[in-house]
Amino acid sequence: MTTGDDAEATRLEEERREVVERLAELRRGFDGIVEASRDSNADDEHDPEGATIAFERAQVAALVAQAEAHLTRVEAALDRVSSGDYGRCEVCGEAIPAARLEALPTARTCVPCAARRPA
Repeated sequence: MTTGDDAEATRLEEERREVVERLAELRRGFDGIVEASRDSNADDEHDPEGATIAFERAQVAALVAQAEAHLTRVEAALDRVSSGDYGRCEVCGEAIPAARLEALPTARTCVPCAARRPA
């Protein structure tokens, strides 16, 4: 592993740590919402003052899913660092520009290949 790879691995490890902490916080929040509503007989569906418990639960569940997907991307990037493939486009094999990796450390493709991929 080169010094650049060491720096990228350190950056990605820090990002992974942050995502794991955020996931734990989100899961605690989700569990709190579920627990608070478990014994409640509230009819919050017709409460004009705020979001329903179901909405809050769905919102936190979506945030958990997003964080889990991001964690998967970070771990895949760490695997690419370990294998020496980090910073190489998975489509064309060219180097991914440093600016793209700075903005999106989990990037798997260069800008031209990313632009050609269907949305």
